[in-house]
Amino acid sequence: MQLERYLIEHCAPTLASLKAGSLICLKETVEGELDRQIHTWNARLREKGLVLMALRRRPEGVLVYLYRTSHLKRDLQKPGVAQFLREYGYLSLDVPAALERLMQRLEIGSAFPHEIGLFLGYPLGDVVGFIQNEGKNCKCTGCWKVYCDEHKARELFARFDQCREIYGKLWAQGKSIWQLTVAA
Repeated sequence: MQLERYLIEHCAPTLASLKAGSLICLKETVEGELDRQIHTWNARLREKGLVLMALRRRPEGVLVYLYRTSHLKRDLQKPGVAQFLREYGYLSLDVPAALERLMQRLEIGSAFPHEIGLFLGYPLGDVVGFIQNEGKNCKCTGCWKVYCDEHKARELFARFDQCREIYGKLWAQGKSIWQLTVAA
């Protein structure tokens, strides 16, 4: 498994500083190999303000999260987020504490904790809309289901798609993830 390819294909908007975080679900083929790759990439990416971590391990795969600390911190401080997350047992919005609670929520239930959208840079209104509508009745779908500002979301989705396309081409031409990653 080559983590680098997955980072380019699925996390380019986070690498480009367009988005707070990205998720990848990976199947670990050699025990401990994914942890080694995460450790290696963290040593490289932390300097640019990014962190890579395994959020959840299950037999079907490992949920890996790439995030920008500064963006996540900013997003967790947005109006309404603290009150919303308190309903799900988030007692602190300090990034490490919030991530610890998210990991607990991923482990304890069979249902996926939909507040994870806030950790990916989704607007609070769309996260709330998704929960209230049980994933139905959205205005449009892209990286997430949109319940609020469709115009703004479509613009973001187009930027994310363009970013993934450009990063994919540049990586195929020999640019490294390090070269493609925007510093914090």
